[in-house]
Amino acid sequence: MDRSWLMAIVVAVLFGLFGLMYSGWRGRRKRQAGIPKPESVPADLGQALGEFEGFYVATTSAGKPLDRIAVRGLGFRARCSVSVAVAGLVVHLPGDDVFIPAGDVRDFTEATWTIDRAVEEKGLQLVAWTLGATPVDSYFRMDEPQAFAQAVDAMRSTERTTS
Repeated sequence: MDRSWLMAIVVAVLFGLFGLMYSGWRGRRKRQAGIPKPESVPADLGQALGEFEGFYVATTSAGKPLDRIAVRGLGFRARCSVSVAVAGLVVHLPGDDVFIPAGDVRDFTEATWTIDRAVEEKGLQLVAWTLGATPVDSYFRMDEPQAFAQAVDAMRSTERTTS
């Protein structure tokens, strides 16, 4: 067997693997088609509590850090900025903004790992929220984690006093 045949076999195997990966991703998106699109960003967010830079890591099903949500712009890790206001969080992702209403935030805590990221102890910020009727967890790795946590806590405190 000469080198051209070996190269053809390797290329065919790689195309087959990429095809399987694409098929799996498409199947995941199809299974999650019932998950609604996040709410639109309201015109009035109320008092701004902070603007933070960092990474959006992933959104997963609540309590299942290996079950990535792959629909509605939530499927890919990216550099982001997050605006925290009284009305909620606006996650500015490339090509799309995701709004997390303050009333939908169930919890805010720290995490060490999720689907494609393992970091030092408490290196991720986890926002547990409800997307439609689906409880989800969104993971962030912010440049200023303590300031981000304080802003989210202030947002949640304001939401509790106005509810």
